[in-house]
Amino acid sequence: MPEFLPDLPVDLILAALGQVPGNELKTGKFDSPDSSSALVANGFGWFLNRADMMPMLPSGLGRAKTVTLAAEMRYPWAGGKHPWLDVEIVTDRYLIGVVSTRFEPFRPAKKNEFSENYDRKVWGEKMEGYTRLRRTHANGARRFAHLDDAQLVKSAYGLRSEVHRAEGKNRGLKPVLMYLYAEPEAFSNGRAVGQDKLEAHQADIAMFAQAVEGDEVGFVPMAWSDMLALWGRGKMPVAEHARRVEERFGPL
Repeated sequence: MPEFLPDLPVDLILAALGQVPGNELKTGKFDSPDSSSALVANGFGWFLNRADMMPMLPSGLGRAKTVTLAAEMRYPWAGGKHPWLDVEIVTDRYLIGVVSTRFEPFRPAKKNEFSENYDRKVWGEKMEGYTRLRRTHANGARRFAHLDDAQLVKSAYGLRSEVHRAEGKNRGLKPVLMYLYAEPEAFSNGRAVGQDKLEAHQADIAMFAQAVEGDEVGFVPMAWSDMLALWGRGKMPVAEHARRVEERFGPL
């Protein structure tokens, strides 16, 4: 069993991670010192049974009512692959889907394409920015060097589908895609990431945010260091948890 931080609901975390395709617990990827999944599970897992202790979220998103690890956002069709977001946070008004990265933006990009299913006219009229990004990705006219734009677009489509699902538990909430990213100075083996890559990543984030501004699914980028600082200003148990995450996985 992986070694988790103290005071975590380990059974709940294992149950959540065990349902995700490509289970990283079984493959051993979760135990890697570079694991992004381990950071998410240890960081947000603390809140699975104490969501009310999460400090107020930024950008007016409010206070968490529920926190879920590994949440599937199903598209409006059966079959095929549907996006799994690292974390789902529900507040009074918002459905927030978290896509978390750690070292991934600073490594060679993996191929991530769109199947013909995404051409279906099911995304509504207020997703034009995301759809333009999807189309330009598909024709190769515009690519991001340090941002997996395909993953973000697919996640946004999933969030939009979730809040419009008939009789769904999140129906009527406002969908928000939170991109939670680390800015490490070096990989776990000591090799420097490089200031040029960190700055290029920030430029990609800004370009993506500008492209989807005003769409139905809001886009909120946030650094892991800022999230931990937010938790660190919470009540003592939360602040102590933030310190442990920083010590285990930092600097972030």
